[in-house]
Amino acid sequence: MSQRNTGVTVQAVNAHACPVREVLDRVSGKWSVQILVAAAQGPTRFTELERSIEGISRRMLTLTLRNLERDGLVTRTVYPTVPPKVEYELTTAARELHETLQRLTDWAERNRVYIAESRAAYDTEHQPELVDA
Repeated sequence: MSQRNTGVTVQAVNAHACPVREVLDRVSGKWSVQILVAAAQGPTRFTELERSIEGISRRMLTLTLRNLERDGLVTRTVYPTVPPKVEYELTTAARELHETLQRLTDWAERNRVYIAESRAAYDTEHQPELVDA
């Protein structure tokens, strides 16, 4: 049955799905996940985040934090000290997301050997020329 006959247009489907896709892209990004994990223990300073996330540049950390703050996942608190002290903290929504990420990580840890074995079996069956080389 075509979409024309269902009364559902491609535009209506995309209008509903696009924001979800956008949110998933944001929270599943390499740096976003690492920032959320690093900041999960409580208020964290910029330099602490920078030291704990291997390979992230200052600029990428700044941009990602700004996007997470814009999305309501991180709060930024500036203390009036010299030099200024800035802390980042997860919001309630981000803590819920962190719990989900933790469950996903736990699942990956429990199943990593199974997945590695499945990959090896698949590769042996479907690409024997690579195994024999």
